[in-house]
Amino acid sequence: VQLQASGGGLVQAGGSLRLSCKASRSIFSVFSIWTMAWYRQAPGKQRELVAGINRGGTTNYADSVKGRFTISRDNAKRTVYLQMNSLKPEDTAVYYCAVHRADPGDSYYPTSADYWGQGTQVTVSS
Repeated sequence: VQLQASGGGLVQAGGSLRLSCKASRSIFSVFSIWTMAWYRQAPGKQRELVAGINRGGTTNYADSVKGRFTISRDNAKRTVYLQMNSLKPEDTAVYYCAVHRADPGDSYYPTSADYWGQGTQVTVSS
């Protein structure tokens, strides 16, 4: 399974970015039943959940991004998105998309993810 993340970059505080994560064609038949998630890792910090979305469209968000970030998925395109608005300097991190083949419910942990994308850098300047 290959996950290709894109959309990161440098933005000023208050700005917006949209991240995309496209899964390889080989998993087309199962993509729609997997839970997809975005995690992030800032320098010197542990990797943490940003947002997750399951097969039914149920979403989970870290408290720090609620109301600012939106996760969505397009199963036909094998792609999950993360719309990030009102960005803050503390959102600066490498963002990773991940697959949870089993729905984690509301308990997302990096150690339970099955596959990872390569990461995309998001830098928010003050």
